[in-house]
Amino acid sequence: MSQPRVLLLASGSGTLVQTIIDEVAGANLDCELVGLVCDQEQAQVIERARVAGIAVDVLAMKADRNQWNMEIFQLADRKAPDLIVSAGFMRILSAEFVEHFKVINTHPALLPKYPGAHAVRDALAAGEVTTGTTVHWVDAGVDTGEIIAQQVVEIAVGDTEASLHERIKIAERLLIVEALRELLPRVKAGR
Repeated sequence: MSQPRVLLLASGSGTLVQTIIDEVAGANLDCELVGLVCDQEQAQVIERARVAGIAVDVLAMKADRNQWNMEIFQLADRKAPDLIVSAGFMRILSAEFVEHFKVINTHPALLPKYPGAHAVRDALAAGEVTTGTTVHWVDAGVDTGEIIAQQVVEIAVGDTEASLHERIKIAERLLIVEALRELLPRVKAGR
């Protein structure tokens, strides 16, 4: 059986993408990385993918959101992925996209608590003593898809949003690799 085909989506520095690249290169994840789609022309993740020999497509958001939705759908469809990994991709995907493709995402909180773009700040503001990271299926809602895996992260006295987010990212990188090890054989088999 051929390797599962994985398409990466990312918007920023790409530390999560780099972890996936490194695990695939080290034969710790059995998949083919068929491309990276990035919505930010200057994002560091683009260089990380290029260095690894991964095809990169930059698809900046357009004034016409429907046009962008159509273009990212067509782009993904051409790559024929078995799984799409949203790894720090700061865009909401259309209902048509997530109904057609199998998409997973990481989120810096223990969903269903603190969905949305400010999860770390929201957990601190609420006075939580723990938070964490979640890998979940993407559905038409915002961070509402079925939970695949979670990892708790303690909130330390004096934590800032930045310091807490850095510790969550460490847990997130470990969790995405664990989740992919479990999911990849199943998505290739169509389960």
